[in-house]
Parts: sequence; C-alpha cells; structure tokens
Amino acid sequence: MSEARSFRETLAQSTYVHVAFGFLAMGAWAVFANRAHALPQALLAGLVQGTISGLLTLVLKKFLEWMSKRLSPALRQAQGDVGGDALPLEGRQPEPVEGGVGSIAALVLPPLITATAIATILITAHTLAGTPEVLATIAVPFTVSTTYAILYNLRLWRAAHGR
Repeated sequence: MSEARSFRETLAQSTYVHVAFGFLAMGAWAVFANRAHALPQALLAGLVQGTISGLLTLVLKKFLEWMSKRLSPALRQAQGDVGGDALPLEGRQPEPVEGGVGSIAALVLPPLITATAIATILITAHTLAGTPEVLATIAVPFTVSTTYAILYNLRLWRAAHGR
C-alpha cells in the first residue's frame, strides 16, 4: 500500500478530520447563506453553525447506534443484551425479525428523534445568536444531517434484521 493511500485512509477514519470537515463545510455554508448581511453577522452565523455541525458529527453516529440497539429486538438478542451494554457474543448473528412494533420503531424513531433534536438545536442557537437568515442557514446542515441519520439508521436496521 502506498504512503499516500495509507495517509488518505487514516484521514478518512479520523474523528478529528470528520469534526473539522463538518465545522468548515457547514460553517462556510452559514457564512454564504448570510452574505447579504454585515460581515460580523455572517461570520457569527458561520461560527455558530460550524460549532454545532462539528459537535453533531461527533455525537450523531453514536446516538443512532445506541438508539437502534435499544429499539431492535433482533440486535439485543444477538448481543445477549437484556438491558445493559453487553458485547456481541462470538459467532452469533441477529435472527431476522419480521415486522412488529419494535421493528418499525427501530426503523422510524432514531432518525425522527435526531431530526427533531437537530432542528430544535439549530433554530434555537441561530435565533439566540441573531443570525439574520435562520432558515437559509440551517437548510443545508439540517438536510445533510437528517439524510445521514435516515441512511445510517436504515443500514443498522437492515443489519439487525438480516436484510
């Protein structure tokens, strides 16, 4: 493996890189969304959005995994979990669970909860910061984070249900 490829893979797996990318990309979007206003207002919107996006990048994946584990009977069964944070048992795969309220809840609730929380956090933070263009500022970060939550949770749900 070449050194360049190894370096690229290391960066792609680095939590710090992901957080920094979330901060820079979404912070830059917020500055752009507020470009028609005074520079200090646009920069504050960028700082607020960048900080929130960096923190969300850090927390969102772990929350989805935690919530999926709590709601998916198949995943809990495969991990031998009866309420704690048990580690997976060697060689056991989740048994497919067909339908059921727990199955639907594990598919729908985690992204719904994260989308609601993210919208609330973004609207509150930007309102308190005096961001001039709140809806334009949060449109891209909300869409990206919610899409990620839906797709990543779908992946977790499929794995838990043998699909």
